[in-house]
Amino acid sequence: MSLTITSPVTGGAQTGLTTPAYVLVTDTAPSNTGKQYAVASLTGTQTGVDTSSSPSRPFTITGSRPPVLRQLPALNASTGLLPNVPNNVYKLGVRKGVTVLAGQSARLATADCSISIPAGADVADAANVRAMLSLMIGALNQISASLGDTCVTGVI
Repeated sequence: MSLTITSPVTGGAQTGLTTPAYVLVTDTAPSNTGKQYAVASLTGTQTGVDTSSSPSRPFTITGSRPPVLRQLPALNASTGLLPNVPNNVYKLGVRKGVTVLAGQSARLATADCSISIPAGADVADAANVRAMLSLMIGALNQISASLGDTCVTGVI
């Protein structure tokens, strides 16, 4: 897998975090079709934020690809049309142990991104696949603080 995250990662703007950045170390991914990194230390001002300190309080980011990459199927011999085109699903997820009530064990918060690409589009229309991802990543970066505010306040 060519997914490589360079450490430190500069975090997106968030209310209450000043110049957040995350120092990553290579971790063991849950499958052999993924890569995982754990947050070893923090920079900037992130009062109350902890690193990946124990199994119950992980702070990891994991990227994975499909175990078997699907290919574009052959045309139907009688109709000349494509049958159902399978999708290859790529995933990026962040796990973070969080406190829900003082004195209780941590619970797991997750943020997942799933990218589904029809087989064949990677070759026939790579520019538009890249443009789709560019918009998504740019929008997430642009709305980082407002998305954080929405997740904390429930106001959209």
